[in-house]
This record gives sequence, structure tokens and C-alpha cells, in this order.
Amino acid sequence: MKVISPRLILLADLAGTFVFALEGALIAIQNHFDLLGVMVLAFTVALGGGVIRDVLIGAHPPNAIRDWRYAVVAFAAGMLVFFLYIPLSAFPNPLLITLDAAGLSLFAVSGTEKSIAYKIHPFIAVLMGTITGVGGGILRDIFLAQVPAIFRTDIYATAALIGATAMVLGQSFGLPRRVMALSGGVLCFTIRLLAVYYHWHLPTAF
Repeated sequence: MKVISPRLILLADLAGTFVFALEGALIAIQNHFDLLGVMVLAFTVALGGGVIRDVLIGAHPPNAIRDWRYAVVAFAAGMLVFFLYIPLSAFPNPLLITLDAAGLSLFAVSGTEKSIAYKIHPFIAVLMGTITGVGGGILRDIFLAQVPAIFRTDIYATAALIGATAMVLGQSFGLPRRVMALSGGVLCFTIRLLAVYYHWHLPTAF
């Protein structure tokens, strides 16, 4: 299966890194972390999922370590939030949810594409894309001693899974890979926002 150019994957990765680093820094400040704690959580939320993906697919060392641009983007976002927390915290919650959905979509697409580039079977590549999108959030919640939000919140990881699956299926049928990457990202983004608006949840046992 053909893949999108490495430059486009990099751009999607860096955009997702910036968005998730902002979110991680905001949560760190809300939990009264100091400057170091803010930087650590921003880096973890932004790049944790990508590091897990790279380790699993054999991309050593992970991009977050090999390419300085990832760390710079994550730390820059963390510093931005640290020094501009008051105006940034005034942003309406729907905007923050929208940014989070955008980051999830970017990582789901870029993670799936990178996995395919490493000759990972498309089915597993979809799972790797999902891990890229949610891995940082899981590590964040572990650092905060909480049950990971993806296990108890409205549809989140499922949105990434559906978007990545649609992208891979379209590419397997010969549809333009850039078009399908965009379509998969938009689908993930849309499902996530609809899940928040309509309070969609996966079924539970009780």
C-alpha cells in the first residue's frame, strides 16, 4: 500500500504535537504543577502516543527523541500556556474540545500512515494510529493518578479507530491516498464532536 509523503506526515505530527501539548500544559497548571511539571506533562501528552507507536513498529529511536523539532514544538506550547495561562484559560470549553478533536484526528492519520510506511499490516496500522491519538492522554491520566479518560468518557478512541479504518479502506480500494487521509481525519473529527454534543457512549455491562 502506498503512503503519503513523509513531509505531510511530519506536518500532521507536528500540528498534533502542538495541540496536545497545549492541552497537557493547561491540565498541568490546573493541577498546580510547577514549570518543570508543566513541561513534562506537555511533552508527555503531545508525544507519548507517538513514542509508544514507534517502539511497537520498530522505529528506533522514536521521532520524539530523534527529531529535535518535536520537543521544541511541545516545549514551546508548554511555555506559551505557562506564561499566558490566564487569557488561554478564558477560552470557551467548546473551543478546547474542538482543538482536542483536531489533535486526535491529526495523530490518528499520521500514526496510521507512518505504520503503513514501516510495512505494518493495514489492520495493525489502524490500531497504531489509534494508539498515537490516545496514548499521550493515557499517560497523562496515569501521571495524575486517574483512571484513563478513554475508558470512561464519551466516544474518543473509537472515533480515531473509525477514522483510521476509513482511511485505510479507501486507500486499499485505490482511492487517492491524500484524499482518504483527509477524509479519515475529518471523519474522526466529526464523530468526536458529535459524541460530545450528543453524549454518545459505548455500551457498558451495567
